[in-house]
Amino acid sequence: MLSSEIDPALTVYQEEPLNAGTPLDRLCQRFTTPPSLFYARNHAPIPVIDQDAYRLSVVGDVNTPLQLSLDELRRNFPQETITATLQCAGNRRAELMAVKPMPGQLPWQADAIGTAAWTGVPLHAVLQAAGVSDSARHVAFTGRDVARLEGQVEAVTSSIPLDKAMRPEVLLAYEMDGAPLPHRNGAPLRAIVPGYVGIRSIKWLGEIRLQAAPSESVIQTHDYKLFPPQVEKEEADWDTGLVLDELSVNSAICNPADGAAVAAGAQRMSGYAMAGGGRDIARVDVSADGGATWTTADLLDEGSAWTWRLWQAELNLPSGSHQLVARAYDEAANTQPEQAAPLWNFAGYMNNAWHRITVNVL
Repeated sequence: MLSSEIDPALTVYQEEPLNAGTPLDRLCQRFTTPPSLFYARNHAPIPVIDQDAYRLSVVGDVNTPLQLSLDELRRNFPQETITATLQCAGNRRAELMAVKPMPGQLPWQADAIGTAAWTGVPLHAVLQAAGVSDSARHVAFTGRDVARLEGQVEAVTSSIPLDKAMRPEVLLAYEMDGAPLPHRNGAPLRAIVPGYVGIRSIKWLGEIRLQAAPSESVIQTHDYKLFPPQVEKEEADWDTGLVLDELSVNSAICNPADGAAVAAGAQRMSGYAMAGGGRDIARVDVSADGGATWTTADLLDEGSAWTWRLWQAELNLPSGSHQLVARAYDEAANTQPEQAAPLWNFAGYMNNAWHRITVNVL
């Protein structure tokens, strides 16, 4: 991995494997996130891959197994570009950790999210070339990175339903923002599964396997499941956990920073909002008094069903301590729950409570 691929401004939560978030004041400066500032979520060390010798295997419940070089993917399949936001299921975990500790978990702030223009081959075109068998119901992606998870050593693997895999927005990406995909972002090839939690967009993709059932990897069967607040990890019945696929509607304040001292008078707030399920953000509300009264923010840029919407608002703040709050609505009128405590789960996933920060107005 080249040091030039990483902006030193990243907030590093873990050096090996690399896990790092984008500073919030940089995150909302532009609609797309520069590759060097894109958050890093890894379960294993970044693998070393010979791009000349690289082959993508397409196997399992297919009529014709394929072994494809990167050049063959470029030459023999259509090229598409889709702008999509990726978000880790653990985004905003630190707020849940403040409710109750989560030993061994990384304290992500609202920084495990980023948007890019991804270019590559629509997954459905590759699956159609291989021929999908009648028995196939799921598509499993296996990366070249190898992790120790729950005491087992296995390649990082995750699966999505075939219905999602065949949708036009799902991509096998080899470029990011018009340039070759950086190594740390998954080169030479990664999956992009818009609207789903980030773990479904497997990096350093080595194999695509069509199969009748979801992946039996630890990531699929244990790591990315949601349990109610009263369940601890030691007592979890993994078969009853909710599988994490679609993202929930969410939002966050990027500016001002939590704990900042700001001048009295007109104060500009800015942030991001994201919906799941192929829906767009319809509205963002902000409050300067903990949610007692609200102001509707301005949505910036156009956005799409697969991207965030950046927003900004101007509030008049008198002297004193103020709790600033943001909440979003998607186009189906889904919104965020008020409090984080009822969302607590031992892995710290899917926190989409109102985002709250405190500022001191001078």
